[in-house]
Amino acid sequence: MGDATLWFGRRLPVPGPATQPGKPALVAHHQQWRCQRCQQVVPPGDELPEHVPYCRQCLNLGRLTAHTKLYTITEPNRFSRVVDGGLTWQGHLSDHQQRAAQELLQRVRHQQSQLLWAVTGAGKTEIVYPALAWALAQGWRVAWASPRVDVCLELAPRLARDFAAIPQAVLYGGQPVPYAYRQLTICTTHQLLRFEHAFDLVIVDEVDAFPLAMNPLLLGAIDRAQKPQGCRLLLTATPGRQLQRQVARHQLAVTYLPLRYHGYLLPPLTVQLAWRWRERLTRGKLPAALMRRVRRYHHQQQRFLLFVPHVADLAPVAQVLRRLGLTDGTTVHAQDSDRQAKVQRMRDGDLTYLVTTTILERGVTFPNVMVLILGGDDPVFSTATLVQIAGRVGRHRDHPRGDVVSYCQSQTLTVRRAQRMIAQLNRRGRQLGGRP
Repeated sequence: MGDATLWFGRRLPVPGPATQPGKPALVAHHQQWRCQRCQQVVPPGDELPEHVPYCRQCLNLGRLTAHTKLYTITEPNRFSRVVDGGLTWQGHLSDHQQRAAQELLQRVRHQQSQLLWAVTGAGKTEIVYPALAWALAQGWRVAWASPRVDVCLELAPRLARDFAAIPQAVLYGGQPVPYAYRQLTICTTHQLLRFEHAFDLVIVDEVDAFPLAMNPLLLGAIDRAQKPQGCRLLLTATPGRQLQRQVARHQLAVTYLPLRYHGYLLPPLTVQLAWRWRERLTRGKLPAALMRRVRRYHHQQQRFLLFVPHVADLAPVAQVLRRLGLTDGTTVHAQDSDRQAKVQRMRDGDLTYLVTTTILERGVTFPNVMVLILGGDDPVFSTATLVQIAGRVGRHRDHPRGDVVSYCQSQTLTVRRAQRMIAQLNRRGRQLGGRP
């Protein structure tokens, strides 16, 4: 199956017989330096005292300088063969999911890279299970990566439950458990920088999400982490233009699923004009229609997510909600030190609402929530972002419907495109028997 290779930089344990000779972490490149972990050029001026160059691009994985060596640790894929790849999931796929799952499986068998283009809430994770189980049964080493740590933290316990016989490693910045060599690795795409030619199958979840999309550093990390004879499986509901071009040119195989697993269509995106909402916010007020809606949710004990464009908007919005008597919620954003705990409290039902930035646009599932977007016409909300946000609603079979309302100063082209995309997906879903 080939060797698995892990790059440690300065975190290398005591070298043993499986350790390859070290090589310089930074090498000369056209009168500059190039990092051999992330393959990025070190800009002039990125130096320590005494003019020692270092790589700032992958600094969060440990500092590499011109005096540092990188080591590779050779570890063979010697995993115990487990019947059915250790799959212990007791659920059932719908007919449409089963068709998609079989397409993925056949391409993985032939080591063919591919894209699963499925609407939010289609059950992408479970659709991948047959292909993943087959790969693990063959003794393949697999990485399931995502640019968002929230996706990894939600995915890891599901895979631990549904593939109970397969030891797994979970890698993300600041994780409390040390790395261990495992057949299945769940990690952020940044952590793939630690690996070279290590995985037979690389699954990339939410491939179009920031910061992965169009990021040469992270795209290169995926390329290097995959074995030369390996393959990859890309998952998304909103592929970018580059991926769509590859599909149109038949450069990338695709499986398309426009219907959610429970058979209901996506909730439509409703727009309500909120003239000069930011000026109102500076005076401690929200749009009147928004306040009426959140009051109704509060009386109905209906949980909701309220998306805002910027971190600076979180505190004033939360302050208005508290004055309205909504005290059982909080704010969350990417740099929030309590981010993981807050999201978990929302999952557990301890919070009624979250006021959030786009950090929760994808990869998280709450069984029964409504979605409100304040300032949906702000440039921070792309078409794909709005579609992903709308996809937070109606994900559970017991609560397949719900509200998605954007409060905008104007109905921009981006907002209209998001509405059209949802409408197009729903038209295709109706052709498969989808229910409104």
